[in-house]
Amino acid sequence: MAELATIARPYAEALFQVAQKHDLNAWREQIDALALVAGDEGLRQFADHPKTSASQVFDVIVEAAKLPLADGMRNFLRAAIDNGRLDALPAVAQQFHALASQAQGVAEARVESAFALDAAQLTDLIAVLEKRFGRKLKAEVTLQPELIGGVRVTVGDEVLDTSVRARLERMKTTLTA
Repeated sequence: MAELATIARPYAEALFQVAQKHDLNAWREQIDALALVAGDEGLRQFADHPKTSASQVFDVIVEAAKLPLADGMRNFLRAAIDNGRLDALPAVAQQFHALASQAQGVAEARVESAFALDAAQLTDLIAVLEKRFGRKLKAEVTLQPELIGGVRVTVGDEVLDTSVRARLERMKTTLTA
């Protein structure tokens, strides 16, 4: 996985530099669509077939994306196909989003909760977390019942774990030490 991230970084950075001169949100949608299509195993088998040309792969991906692609995005896709980097497109999209969020002063936050959060609870939680981390956050919430209660928040390489499970682990460590 680290190798894909390393491969994806220069693609994401180049794509982001071009996207900054255009509509960043439209480019986000386009890279997401391409990443979704490129993640399909059937497409990758088609692309890897020796009798399949790069132009055929390009046409299939553009058609499957179901979005009009900007010229810069089309050039990016051609470069990715020519260099055999279709498998890196999901990682490129992830890094592109991180660069775009960083440029807008927003950090991506992964919130794992033991229970579903309603809109009011999420708004309150985000407000507290923004004060704690000192930046604006865009949260993605996932349900993790094994946390028993509470939340675990990951922002970049920082983790705030207030779950019941983490508290029980800390108590266990303290009692056995």
